[in-house]
Amino acid sequence: MQRRIGRADKWVRHLQCWQRRYSRMAEQTSSEAAACLPKLPPFDYSPPPYTGPTADEIFKKRKQFLSPSMFYFYKKPLNIVHGKMQYLFDESGRRYLDAFGGIATVSCGHCHPEVVEAIVNQTNKLQHSTILYFNHAIADFAEALASKLPADLKVVFFTNSGTEANELAMMMARLYTGSHDVISLRNAYHGNAAGTMGATAQCNWKFNVVQSGVHHALNPDPYRGIFGSDGKTYAKDVQDLIQFSTSGQVAAFISEAIQGVGGIVELAPDYLSSVYSSIKEAGGLCIADEVQAGFGRTGSHFWGFENHGVVPDIVTMAKGIGNGIPLGAVVTTPKIAEVLTRRNYFNTFGGNPVCTAAGHAVLRVIEKEKLQENAHAVGSYLKEHLTALKDKHEIIGDVRGRGLMLGVELVTDRQQKTPAKVEILHLMDQIKDMGVLIGKGGFYGNVFRITPPLCFTREDADFLVDVLDSAMSKI
Repeated sequence: MQRRIGRADKWVRHLQCWQRRYSRMAEQTSSEAAACLPKLPPFDYSPPPYTGPTADEIFKKRKQFLSPSMFYFYKKPLNIVHGKMQYLFDESGRRYLDAFGGIATVSCGHCHPEVVEAIVNQTNKLQHSTILYFNHAIADFAEALASKLPADLKVVFFTNSGTEANELAMMMARLYTGSHDVISLRNAYHGNAAGTMGATAQCNWKFNVVQSGVHHALNPDPYRGIFGSDGKTYAKDVQDLIQFSTSGQVAAFISEAIQGVGGIVELAPDYLSSVYSSIKEAGGLCIADEVQAGFGRTGSHFWGFENHGVVPDIVTMAKGIGNGIPLGAVVTTPKIAEVLTRRNYFNTFGGNPVCTAAGHAVLRVIEKEKLQENAHAVGSYLKEHLTALKDKHEIIGDVRGRGLMLGVELVTDRQQKTPAKVEILHLMDQIKDMGVLIGKGGFYGNVFRITPPLCFTREDADFLVDVLDSAMSKI
């Protein structure tokens, strides 16, 4: 009996020894794997300790009190509590590289000191009154904004969002021309109110409500479009729509220069110039939706439409205009602006002094810190390295965009261009775990949207590419 107990003890000790040895091997393997992971660029800043609710507690409140239509990224959603320039921090203090910029919204960088100072100073003086009284903040910003636009685009209407801006632009075009028909593009996204939902052309974003008077033309998509990069051939479809779907007279054509929600799709060359001519002949106005591509994001120009050599009649903007502050605008000519004097047009918060002070500060920072030039230099560098990654990983079907508005489309079959819908979700979680937050879009939800703050550096670009490379190597 004692002999059996002794043997049992011996086996227990033997097993414990192997367990300790296996544990050490596992720790060594884990540390070696961690050592091989890409390292975040150094950043001389630490956020204050977070003492608020946890992600789990917030999730419970969201589920109980917020709309069930709200969705979120990742299997385990992040609780983001602090931001500084191109970085975000979670509740544990972990730092992430923000490659999404709040959906192309953070232009100067999170909590940029000069923008924050402008907001705080104006809030201390006057948070809100009404545009029925004078205040220099709105007039100063309108003047600065108009100076960034070409030709006779110098009358500014302030709104609170891109949806509001596009709604107002479409209404003004209809009033000015006396026509109702608007032409938009398939795969476009222009907002989620009554008129803009009509202009939006993805079933994912459209509810079954009345959406009248909008016709959707073939999308001049160089990657998935039937005519490749032949912009002039796509443009013929707009002429056909005018002739066969309208009275021959139209109110407007609205488009983004690079479709953001649609998956960072840059319109084919020579398309806009041809379409603008057709629209003018049909008595319509041309509306440029710069909600995502504006404010230097494309790098080579301040506005996306400038990359196509056209001048619109109306320009709409939001997102990057306020670096995260709710702010939008419509800019048009004095002649077109007159149509709103036929009745009363008023927006209670449009032109709020705090928001316009923030917008003015954003313009100053973009110019002072040469963020447009940085978007061009770093964006070109990043696109070159993403294209090299495409040669290495079959899952990358296309790399596209300009400046710091780039898209990486994932496919399971390059010939068939089969969307990698499941794979992108798996990759996003891996990429997040390695320290990068990235966007997702496109009709099939298979496109990485890369729209970081414009202060993004080459070191950040290298880290992003290394993380993508590492994650894709495991697919």
